Amino acid sequence: MKTAIVGTGYVGLVSGTCFAEMGLNVTCIDTNQEKIELLQKGVIPIYEPGLDEMVERNVKAGRLSFTTDLVSILDDIDIVFSAVGTPPDKDGSADLQYVLEVARTIGKHMNKYILLVTKSTVPVGTAKLVKEAIREELDKRGLDIEFDVASNPEFLKEGAAIKDFMSPDRVVVGVESEKAKNLLTRLYKPFLLNNFRVIFMDISSAEMTKYAANAMLATRISFMNDIANLCELVGADVNQVRAGIGTDSRIGNKFLYPGCGYGGSCFPKDVKALIKTARQYGYDLRVLQSVEDVNEDQKEVLFKKLMKHYNGDLSGKTIALWGLSFKPETDDIREATSLVLIENLLRAGAKVKAYDPVAMEEVSKRIGKDSIELVSEP
Repeated sequence: MKTAIVGTGYVGLVSGTCFAEMGLNVTCIDTNQEKIELLQKGVIPIYEPGLDEMVERNVKAGRLSFTTDLVSILDDIDIVFSAVGTPPDKDGSADLQYVLEVARTIGKHMNKYILLVTKSTVPVGTAKLVKEAIREELDKRGLDIEFDVASNPEFLKEGAAIKDFMSPDRVVVGVESEKAKNLLTRLYKPFLLNNFRVIFMDISSAEMTKYAANAMLATRISFMNDIANLCELVGADVNQVRAGIGTDSRIGNKFLYPGCGYGGSCFPKDVKALIKTARQYGYDLRVLQSVEDVNEDQKEVLFKKLMKHYNGDLSGKTIALWGLSFKPETDDIREATSLVLIENLLRAGAKVKAYDPVAMEEVSKRIGKDSIELVSEP
């Protein structure tokens, strides 16, 4: 089975490489010529443990390749995965321009049946828009070629993405035809043989599942941060409280660690997008709005503690930051709390020295080389 994945960002590159590791022939496509040329040379644009070795192995085996030209391979492809970005608009909704551009490109150039599977995180109802975009382009060409759309959201944790893909808690697949279901059953046969859960459902439910999962995890984080702040006021130890509630089988012990707020490419964006989707349907997700509000406040907690300790005067003091990415084992600094803290510290007149095992280059690009001192060892 030949497969294409459009978008060589985090999701697309990891997914494409892991599919190749399963034995599929995979072509990864991106419009960024420089990125594709680097990938062809074996230079990986993201940090993910084990990914560079897996890419090299599958390129050498001839199962994995990279190109900028989706059109040239369409006639040889059975399944196209869309893993392009869905950045948030100013109002918090997901920007679907890249998702729909992939659909239009396929509609303009397809000559046989194709299954287009959306792997990007997209709002409920996106599959209908994708289907309409393909059909519109086919109508312009005066053609009536059979095609299907499906949803296969990813649940990859940065820093453990390969393990998550190869040994998943579950694989969620949204389909609306038996043909699409049969194709994706063939695709995921190795997972079925290994007794991993492959859950088929309707497309809208699959699209919602991704958002609901991230929203629940974000809720647990903000809940524990709220509890941690209260524990400090009343003299309780949040770590003991966490152990006490985490042993309840109805609650479990995952995502109960308080901290300085969640960040990254998923939780902030997905929470905002789900709130926006609800409002479009005339409904307010009040719990999720509070989750976001708590998280924004939590990003200021460390700075406020520091200011309190030094009686509101940080001028001339040197502050060390140990860790800059939004979580360990990644160089991703999107929505990282460290950036909020650095900005507050500099505004207060402090000097900042910072260390991170992999994310310092990204921070340097974001805030400039001269804003803070990046050091070579902790």
